[in-house]
Amino acid sequence: MSLEYALINDTSWQSQAEWQTPDTPFMSFKFWQALADTGAIGEQAGWLPIFILVHRVADYADSENSADSLIDSTAENALQPVAVMPVFIKGHHRGEFVFDHAWAEAYARYGVDYYPRLVTSVPYTPITGQRLWLAKGETLNKDILKTAIAGVDDIAQQVGASSWHGLFVTPELASAATSSMPTEVDVALAIAAQERGIESAPIEMPIFERQGCQFLWQNKDLLNDSQPFADFDAFLMTLKAKKRKTIRAERRKVVEQGISCQRKCGSDITDADWKAFYHCYVMTYAVRGQQPYLTIDFFMALAESLSAHIMLAQALDASGEIIASSLFLYDTPDSHNVDGDKADDDDNATLYGRYWGALGEYDSLHFELCYYQGLEFAIEQGLKSFDPGTQGEHKLVRGFIPTTTHSLHRIYDPRFVPAIGDFCARDREHMAQYRQQAFEALPFNADNMPNFDVNH
Repeated sequence: MSLEYALINDTSWQSQAEWQTPDTPFMSFKFWQALADTGAIGEQAGWLPIFILVHRVADYADSENSADSLIDSTAENALQPVAVMPVFIKGHHRGEFVFDHAWAEAYARYGVDYYPRLVTSVPYTPITGQRLWLAKGETLNKDILKTAIAGVDDIAQQVGASSWHGLFVTPELASAATSSMPTEVDVALAIAAQERGIESAPIEMPIFERQGCQFLWQNKDLLNDSQPFADFDAFLMTLKAKKRKTIRAERRKVVEQGISCQRKCGSDITDADWKAFYHCYVMTYAVRGQQPYLTIDFFMALAESLSAHIMLAQALDASGEIIASSLFLYDTPDSHNVDGDKADDDDNATLYGRYWGALGEYDSLHFELCYYQGLEFAIEQGLKSFDPGTQGEHKLVRGFIPTTTHSLHRIYDPRFVPAIGDFCARDREHMAQYRQQAFEALPFNADNMPNFDVNH
């Protein structure tokens, strides 16, 4: 049996196989359905999805490993679905969190179109995780990945895309993708051969890796044989005395402003709570003169389909009015995934801090509602880690550990390959130095200092 691919522009493939448990709630079919149903993805949103279905076919099958057009049904030779990779055709960079604006500007200076471009990611969500859905019994390998990338190249050729970008991929996927593709030297030699009139196969472009840094909290008490923290105070005891004092002072400031906080989960979150949350969420964008990416309908869809994986933290003033809200999703530690199946492993159960907003400026309230309420919840639920969202060195001094993020980039115009390859290499070196410096600034006392790993 050999691997081939088909390009599909709907979700009919979901019914063609049993699929493995997604590694985060954001790769669940329910999350993606909420995006589609509420217009967060689609042509109007500038996130036009195409799904690359990798399938096995009999070796004797009379078929080609390509598609003449973006088809609206599965290929006739799709005997056994193996994996699916989502690809978005985009004419902008919004909602991605890995920035390549400088590359677009370079193309423009040379009079070359950078748009459309292709993106594989969870829209609006800078969360590291799998970027392919795998059928049950399958393991991601280089053959599956190369077949999926061949599908990406096919789409790029059909729509005239400048590039493909795989965002917030796992370290394993990043390593497999970059090690199985040509290098810049290979491309340079192939171009030189063509210029000398030597016939050769079409030039295959390399895949470059960029690295970034996010700050994640670990529920691991190194003072107590790496056991989960018993409570928030146990976590504080792992920090240097000055940092403990700062955090306690911040929490007191919230109380002294007459603000109380509460957490609600799942079905306990009412329609009124959701409306109050969305009012706060919109304000986050309004103060910057922007429109929010997501609608109230999207969040209501999540409330209906992912109820068991939602926690809402609320801040109330002295009169009981909601003045700020922070929405979290989380992996349930009972090993059941968001689509209802039994998960294989819950050792990485994580809390994800995603959406926040406040109706005004309140001293230290952002820290309380987005970080400390999340930390308390993760400890209570026995979650292994807490991802509070992208950016922010202010997370570092509150015990969130610098962690490497990975993205993949394939440039189709060979004229730009050397410069972008050099940029990615220098950027990786810079980010490694930054993570080292950030690690050295962690607020833990010596007995609870985690080990630094330049690759993670």
